[in-house]
Amino acid sequence: MSEEPTVPEGDAAHERVRPSLRDRLRPLELLGISGALAVFAGLITVFTTRDWILAGIVLGVAFVLALVTLAMLALGGYEPPKDPPSNVLDDDSPH
Repeated sequence: MSEEPTVPEGDAAHERVRPSLRDRLRPLELLGISGALAVFAGLITVFTTRDWILAGIVLGVAFVLALVTLAMLALGGYEPPKDPPSNVLDDDSPH
């Protein structure tokens, strides 16, 4: 008595795109890099001040700042154009 899921027909069937494994793991990569930077900042703070509370605060602030910075850089990533501009390779100029 279970109903089978309906498969959309036409354009809706072609719109579903499965992201690649690299695209799916991208957020974990950003979290890992941010965590590593935060741990580094926390360790430097502990070694210099010997204050664990201050080190925890620095670790948290560094994690948030690194995460926001890396996310903004990832959003603003540059993808080069697929085709060169049409007038670049023209040899019609009288040089």
